[in-house]
Amino acid sequence: MKFYDFLRYIAVGIIWSINGRIKYMNRDRIPKEDNYILVGPHRTWWDPVWYAVAAYPKHFIFMAKIELFKFAPLAWLIKSAGAFPVDRENVGPSVIKVPVKELKSGKRSLIMFPSGSRHSDDLKSGSLIIAKMSGKMIVPAVYQGPVSFKQLFKRNNTIINFGNPIVVDRKDRLDKENITKYTQKIQDAFDQLDREINPDWHYIDPKREKK
Repeated sequence: MKFYDFLRYIAVGIIWSINGRIKYMNRDRIPKEDNYILVGPHRTWWDPVWYAVAAYPKHFIFMAKIELFKFAPLAWLIKSAGAFPVDRENVGPSVIKVPVKELKSGKRSLIMFPSGSRHSDDLKSGSLIIAKMSGKMIVPAVYQGPVSFKQLFKRNNTIINFGNPIVVDRKDRLDKENITKYTQKIQDAFDQLDREINPDWHYIDPKREKK
């Protein structure tokens, strides 16, 4: 855990030197004691780090594509930061078992992006399954800030806003109806948090913009 804290201080220094200060909104909505699942729309490749920094001192685990673990030094670094591998082409039971076990009996929470990709708007049910099996709350959050590398150097333009926890009732079957109900709650929370920051703000995917 101490190395995680060390990495956090390095990350804060890098963020400040490149992007300036990050503004945080409604951190009082974050559960103080229990583990939870922090979910947000995936808008950049660096937003997992931003979210982890924003919710400190809580420590986190997060999913990372298995290709990142093929280079040993990088694998060691991201594992130390809390990453565990996921094979997107052949998703196995570990994608559920690893976070459920950590949430129930460990000290770390989970950062997860329900869309699964930076270039998709469709929310999937993975976070709901993990929330139900672990009995932990889902905490929605949004990131508004640079979405391309060149924008990173425009300082003091990043805000992270946290929402009220969403509880997945363990008595609810995760059938199509309930999945739709809970994913809509999450999406509504994202929309509300974005409006709280800036009612006129709209996310534009850089990849789609180029097409």
